[in-house]
Amino acid sequence: IKMAGDSRFPDVDIDETEKNEEAEIVVNVGGVRQVFYGDNLNQYPETRLAELINCLSGGYDSIFSLCDDYDPGKREFYFDRDPDAFKCIIDVYYFGEIHMKKGICPICFKNEMEFWKVDLKFLDDCCKTHLSEKKEELEEIARRVQLILDDLGVDASESRWKKCQKYIWKFLEKPESSYPARVIAVLSFLFILISSVVMCVGTIPDLQVVDAEGNRMEHPTLDSIETACIGWFTMEYMLRLISSPNKLHFALSFMNIVDVLAILPFYVSLTLTHLGAKLMELSNVQQAVQALRIMRIARIFKLARHSSGLQTLTYALKRSFKELGLLLMYLAVGIFVFSALGYTMEQSHPETLFKSIPQSFWWAIITMTTVGYGDIYPKTTLGKLNAAISFLCGVIAIALPIHPIINNFVRYYNKQRVLETAAKHELELMELNSAEGKASTSKSELEDFARGGKESFFHGSRLKVSHSDTFIHLLSDEKHYRTRLQSCK
Repeated sequence: IKMAGDSRFPDVDIDETEKNEEAEIVVNVGGVRQVFYGDNLNQYPETRLAELINCLSGGYDSIFSLCDDYDPGKREFYFDRDPDAFKCIIDVYYFGEIHMKKGICPICFKNEMEFWKVDLKFLDDCCKTHLSEKKEELEEIARRVQLILDDLGVDASESRWKKCQKYIWKFLEKPESSYPARVIAVLSFLFILISSVVMCVGTIPDLQVVDAEGNRMEHPTLDSIETACIGWFTMEYMLRLISSPNKLHFALSFMNIVDVLAILPFYVSLTLTHLGAKLMELSNVQQAVQALRIMRIARIFKLARHSSGLQTLTYALKRSFKELGLLLMYLAVGIFVFSALGYTMEQSHPETLFKSIPQSFWWAIITMTTVGYGDIYPKTTLGKLNAAISFLCGVIAIALPIHPIINNFVRYYNKQRVLETAAKHELELMELNSAEGKASTSKSELEDFARGGKESFFHGSRLKVSHSDTFIHLLSDEKHYRTRLQSCK
C-alpha cells in the first residue's frame, strides 16, 4: 500500500472518460491477464470487477481496498486468487450464468464467488447441487468432531448424575471410547447370535418336549437361555434409555424400535401364559403366544447396531429407491405380459397347467427371476418359446438397475470412510496446534465450528498449520503460510 511521500507510485491520472461505457481495465489473476470493458462489467455493478472501473477516482486507498496490487504504468490490477476459478466466474459477464469446471473444489469456488462479489444465483443448478453435497459433508465432519470433543471434554459445572449419564451413554453407545466398552459391545453381539440360534434350534422336533396336555414346547434349557438373553437386552435398553441425552429422539429411532420389538414379545407372551388363560380360551392363548414368538426374528436386525456394513447397506438402499422402483416396474410389466401370453398359448394343450392368468403370474415370477421351481411349465412349442423370451427379458430387467444400486452402495461406503478420516485428521491438527502453542481454540470457536461448519471454524480461528487442499486460508503476512492460489492447487 502506498504511504505518504512514497515515490514508487506516480500520481494517478484520473480521466473522467473512463467512467463511460468505453472504460477498459486489465486484470491479472494468478499470472493470467484479462482485459475487460465497461459495457460488459456495468451489467453487474455490484461485483468487484465493476467497482474497479470507478476506483481510480478514489486514490490508492480505494484501489488497494479492491485488489492486492496495482501497476499505474500498465493500469493493471493484480489479484492473488485462483485463475481457474476466475475463468469460470467471468462467464457471468458474457453468458449470464456460471458453470464450475470439474476438479475445482466447490467450497473454494464459493469463496471465490464471494470475493468477486458475484451472487450464487448465477451458479448453474447442477453446480449448486454439487455445492450442497459438499456443504453437507462439511457439516457432517463438524458434527463428528464436535461429538468427539464433547466426549473428551469435562464440564466441572455438571452434576454428578449428569456425568454418570454421559459415562453410561459413552460406555454403551461408543465401543471405540474404551476397552471395557469394546468388551460390552462384543458381549451384546454374542447375546444376539445366541438368542437367534436358540430361536432356530428350539423348533427342531427332537429337541422339543411334550407338556401334560400333549402339546410340544421348547426345551427348558433353551427356554432358560432365551430368558437370560432377554434379560440382557432389557437391561441394555433401559440403561441406554436412562442415559440418553434426548429420550424422545431415542425412543423414536428406528434401531431402538427394533430393540423394543425384539424384547416385547417375550413379556407379552409371558403375561398371556399366566393371565390370559383366565380371560380367554387356552387354544387362543397358545395361538397368540406362537404369533408373538415369531416376532422374535426382529432381534436379528439388532446386528445392524454393531455392524457398519449393514448400516451402510441400509442407507444405500434408502438412496436407491428410484432404481428399486424401476426394477419392480420392469418385472411387473414383464410378469403381466408373459403370464397372459403363456395362458393364451397353453390353452390348446389338453393337460395344460395354466388354468388362469392370475395363476400364471406365479409361473412368470419364478421364470423372470430365474428361479424356476418346475411346478408349472409350458408344454406347447409356442409356450416354450414364450418362456425362453421371458427368461431373457427377466435377466435384462434385473441386470439394468443393479449397477446404479451398487454404485450408490460404494459411493456411500467410501464417503463414510472419507468423513471419518477427515474428522480424525482435523482432531490431530487441533491437538498438534494445541501442543505447539500456535493456536488457542476457545469454547465459542468450537460452538461456531459445530453451527457453521468446518470452513467458518478455520477462518475464525487462528490455526497456523496448513489444512487439506479443500479449504482456502486467509492471506497472512507470514511467508510460510499457504496462499489462496497454492491452496486451490
